[in-house]
Amino acid sequence: MNEIRKVPVAVIAALAVQTVGGLIWAGGAAARIATLEERVGEQRLVAERLARLEEQSLATRAAVERVERRLEGAE
Repeated sequence: MNEIRKVPVAVIAALAVQTVGGLIWAGGAAARIATLEERVGEQRLVAERLARLEEQSLATRAAVERVERRLEGAE
């Protein structure tokens, strides 16, 4: 039992450094993902507004065409 395998200090230090590096990398990746999710959310709102504007322009165009037809018929 006296000959318990001793792990060299260098191996423990290397594992600690790698673990810290992995945690820092994971934190950075999480921040980038959060930023991308925020941008996608903003783009979704813009896409909804654009769709509403397109529908409004179609309705406006139809109204203008009706007015033009009435004016042409009145002449």
